[in-house]
Amino acid sequence: MSSRRSRDELLKRFSSRYAEEGTSAGRLVERCVIGANVGVNGYTTVAQADRLVEALDLSPESRLLDLGSGRGWPGLHVAALAECHVVLTDVPEAAVRSAQRRSAGATDRVSLARASATHLPFAARSFDAICHADTL
Repeated sequence: MSSRRSRDELLKRFSSRYAEEGTSAGRLVERCVIGANVGVNGYTTVAQADRLVEALDLSPESRLLDLGSGRGWPGLHVAALAECHVVLTDVPEAAVRSAQRRSAGATDRVSLARASATHLPFAARSFDAICHADTL
């Protein structure tokens, strides 16, 4: 199997996770483990996301880049707490669409880009901070 074909199949399988709807059992686990229903595929807790605001020294003037943002957690949460601008990026189109739906009420503070962390379409020094929770 070619490297390109293998990568395409992996991306297709990974992208399918974003098409799945949550279950009541999944929401219960998420509430118990993460501390809220935030519609994620990751493991960052609310307390950990809250600490990012201080750890990254974010303010309303800050620009945050969330690499591998998936559905937008924790980037949207962090940006809301800091009242800063966030750019959410991920490779699967379904993930970016999901993050866009979740950010509908904050369009003045949220931008989205379908991009890999290895090939970012941003100029150097475009961001004050970067987060990448639950990514490899």
